[in-house]
Amino acid sequence: MFNAKQLRDHLNAQPFRPFRIHTSDGSAYDVPNHDAAFITQTKMEIGLDLNADGIAARSVHCAILHITQVEELQTA
Repeated sequence: MFNAKQLRDHLNAQPFRPFRIHTSDGSAYDVPNHDAAFITQTKMEIGLDLNADGIAARSVHCAILHITQVEELQTA
């Protein structure tokens, strides 16, 4: 199980490493940069479908309680 501090540590890693979160319902969401998500005490909001300027077309709220895995993504 993850907590807000652990997820914040992923977002603030230097250098940043893109990652994917997996949730208990089988969904997965990529976090390509540190600006694509933010953390509250109980939720992580992730911007999806980022355009060339990094602006999200939509977002999804993930309850931290339901985040089951954080997977580092390969970078080019």
